[in-house]
Amino acid sequence: MRHATSADGGHRRQRFFGHGELRLVILDILTRGASHGYELIKEIESLTQGNYTPSPGVIYPTLDFLQEQTLISITDEESGRKKIAITVAGQRWLDEHSEQLGQILDRIKARCVGHQLRKDPQMKRALENFKAVLDLKVNQGDVSPAQLKQIVAIIDGAALEITRLE
Repeated sequence: MRHATSADGGHRRQRFFGHGELRLVILDILTRGASHGYELIKEIESLTQGNYTPSPGVIYPTLDFLQEQTLISITDEESGRKKIAITVAGQRWLDEHSEQLGQILDRIKARCVGHQLRKDPQMKRALENFKAVLDLKVNQGDVSPAQLKQIVAIIDGAALEITRLE
């Protein structure tokens, strides 16, 4: 995967959600009850453990799109706030894309864990070393099925050892 670079050659932060993914996440949040825009922003921030907070400039156009597609309804409350709820069509669309939603939620969870791990300099170095070795061995060399099986067994073994740590 290539990362976009900024003018000074540094890496820009990768987008947290791919095209259309935020729509699924919003609909999923709305299945747990009607909400307001600010509450959706806070729910997404909580879901990503503070690693991503969508701006109103991202949330409200997405809500407008979902309303145009009749996937949500937006009604005015007496307080002047707007109440957002998923529609039957929205629930059906969410159900049809449940596998994709599951993948998105799994990726969010993995990114949040990875974000915390990469804060530690030693862990960052070890993870970078691991990725570099895997890249050299698997992606740039001829790896036989037997060697690949060995690599997978080593990774699984390391994961098992880590889970046994007290």
